[in-house]
Amino acid sequence: MFDLLKKTMLTGIGIASMTKDKIEELGKKISAESKLNEEEGKKMVNDLLKQSEKAREDLENQVQKLVKKSLVKLDIPILEDFNRLEKRIKKLEKLRAKTGKE
Repeated sequence: MFDLLKKTMLTGIGIASMTKDKIEELGKKISAESKLNEEEGKKMVNDLLKQSEKAREDLENQVQKLVKKSLVKLDIPILEDFNRLEKRIKKLEKLRAKTGKE
């Protein structure tokens, strides 16, 4: 039941957007209502915090992928394109300096 309660709560509240304080507050409330002892309550809060961080990282990665994909579809240069061009320019500048041509 404990795991089911956690999974239901995580799904229902959008844990990726919650702050650490809110997660701790919610965890304490649930552990009190579930009559968990102090150790079980702390474990639940720590588990929620870990899952929150993982969910936040996953969400961030998904957003980055979607934005990058959208930029490519719209034919808008991305940072990688600029970095590649910058390297080419530096190589050309070095070549020009070696040959003495302007």
